[in-house]
Amino acid sequence: MEYLVVFYRSILFYILIASVYRIMGKREIGELSIMDFIVSIFIAELAAISIENYKKSILISIIPIAILVSLQIGVSLISLKSQKIRNVIDGSPSVIINRGKVNFKEMLKQRYNLDDLLTQLRAKEIKSIEEVDYAILETSGKLSVFKKDDDKNRVYPLPVIIDEVIQEDVLLQIGKDKMWLYKILREENKEVSNIFYAFYRDKKLFIIEKDKLTK
Repeated sequence: MEYLVVFYRSILFYILIASVYRIMGKREIGELSIMDFIVSIFIAELAAISIENYKKSILISIIPIAILVSLQIGVSLISLKSQKIRNVIDGSPSVIINRGKVNFKEMLKQRYNLDDLLTQLRAKEIKSIEEVDYAILETSGKLSVFKKDDDKNRVYPLPVIIDEVIQEDVLLQIGKDKMWLYKILREENKEVSNIFYAFYRDKKLFIIEKDKLTK
């Protein structure tokens, strides 16, 4: 009888956890944020506890799982509407290599050492740092790499505004300031509060407004 209880609970939690992740809309494991990863560990641990302690009510695990899922969905919805909260929860991408130069200051800030960088470059079949034009450490921990020989004429777009939030580090990177940005916006009769995405490429600012996306 005890074995049957463990068997049924294992199947139940398998179905429950699969359903939970469908509801939460999760991606591949390697793309989970820190908060997603923490919630995943808690859910797995709660399921394991319930299976092991089969004599106790199954609600002891189901209720905390429901609370965790509700909190995570709520936080996700809030962070979807707020860039600042999203940066606090998930962090923001970091430029590790910029135009072939390693950004050691950013590496120190992210506690990302040279061995980590070289390991991830080797995983992408890149032999040397000299082959890299740009390398960006994503919030998932993955390294996005753009090689110098991918396309010598390609200029990568740099996000200046993301969902109404001005990216001051990008402005600093391109040698501009907020006064320059506001001047362009005034000339084009646009407001930061209505900008979904604006990027800098080929010495020009390209703007995508929110109201244009809904038409």
